[in-house]
Amino acid sequence: MIKVSPKAKRLLVPIVSVIAGFLVGAIIMLVWSYDPFQAYSSMFESALGSANGIGETIRNATPLIFIAIGFQISSAAGFFNIGLPGQAQAGWLTAIWIGLAFKGLPVYILLPFEIIAGILAGALVAGIAGWLRAYFGTNEVISTIMLNYTVLYLCQYLHQDVMSKSLRVDTDTTKTIGASGSLRIPWLSEMFGDSRISGGIFLAIIALVIFWFLMKKTTVGFEIKAVGLNPFASRYAGMSDKKSIIISMLLSGAFCGLGGVVQGLGTYQNYFTQTTTLDIGWDGMSVALLGGMSAIGILLASLLFSILKIGGLGMQTAAGIPFEIVSIVIAAIIFFVAISWAVGLLFKEKKSDKTATYIATAETAGRQAANDQQKGGEA
Repeated sequence: MIKVSPKAKRLLVPIVSVIAGFLVGAIIMLVWSYDPFQAYSSMFESALGSANGIGETIRNATPLIFIAIGFQISSAAGFFNIGLPGQAQAGWLTAIWIGLAFKGLPVYILLPFEIIAGILAGALVAGIAGWLRAYFGTNEVISTIMLNYTVLYLCQYLHQDVMSKSLRVDTDTTKTIGASGSLRIPWLSEMFGDSRISGGIFLAIIALVIFWFLMKKTTVGFEIKAVGLNPFASRYAGMSDKKSIIISMLLSGAFCGLGGVVQGLGTYQNYFTQTTTLDIGWDGMSVALLGGMSAIGILLASLLFSILKIGGLGMQTAAGIPFEIVSIVIAAIIFFVAISWAVGLLFKEKKSDKTATYIATAETAGRQAANDQQKGGEA
C-alpha cells in the first residue's frame, strides 16, 4: 500500500478509477483487434482538437453539472433520487412552452420567466417524492423511478394534446423558440467554431458556487447533511427531519429542472417527443458519483464524461471503433467508483504529526492513569 494523506487519498481514488476504466476499454479493444492508442487519440482529438469540438464538449457537460448537483444534494440528505430524468424533462418542456407562448416579451423578462418556470417544474416533481417520504415513509427509489415514467407520458400528453397547435410544427415537435427566449449567445457560439455552446455554462458555474456555499456555509446545508448522517440524532438535536427531507428534494429537483431548461433553451431550442427517459439524467448521476460532494469534482467529472460522449463519435468516424466501446469505458469507470473502497485499499492514510502527538499523549495519559489506579489499590 502507498502511504498518502487523507486529502490525497480522496483525490487519488477517483483518478485511479478513471484510469482503470480506460484500461478496461483498452483491453476490450485489443481483444477485438482494435488499436486503443488510435482510438483514444481520436477521442481526445475529436473532443478537444478544435474550437467546435471544445464548444460541443462544454455544451454537453453543462446540463450534467446541474443534474449532478441535484443528485448530490439529495444524497447528502440520505436519499437516492433517481427521478433525475423526469425532473429534467419537466423543466425542459415547461421552459420551451413558456418561451413559445410568450415570445413577444423582451429578453430580460422572458428568459428569467422560462428559467424560473423550469426550475419550479423540476422542484414540483421531486417535491412529490420528498413529501411521500417525509409523511408516509415511501421508498424514494420506487417513487422517483415511477415518477420518471409518469412525467415521460404526461409530457407526451401535454405536448401532443394540450399544447396549442400554433406552437407546434407537428404532433412530435414544437416550433423553435425566438432569440429573446434562447440561451444561445452569438459571439460565444462563434468563438467556439459555431458550436451549440450557450450561456448555460455561465449558469452552471454560478450553480456550482451556490452548491458549494449551500452545503458548506449555510444552516440549511448543515441540517441536510446532519439528517443524512443520522436522522435520529438530528431529531434529538431539534432539527426537523421532515422539513430537511422536503427541502433537499425540492432543491434537488430544482437543479435537475434547470438542467432540462439548459438542454431545451440552449442545445435544441425546441421540444420534441421523448420515447424514453432522458440520457442526461443518468449521465448526470454518473457524474455525481465520480465527482463526489465537491463542486470542482463535479465540474471535472462532467467534462470527462462529455469528452467520452463527444469524443466517442470521433472514435467511430476516425478510428472505426464502435460507439459501444465508449459505453463500456463509462460503465467501467462507474464500476470502479462504486467499489472505491476496494480501490482505496491501494492507499494507506498517513497520520499527521498532530494526530501522532495526540495519540501518543492519550496513550501516555492512559498508562499513567492505570499506574495510579494500581498504586491506589495496593495502598
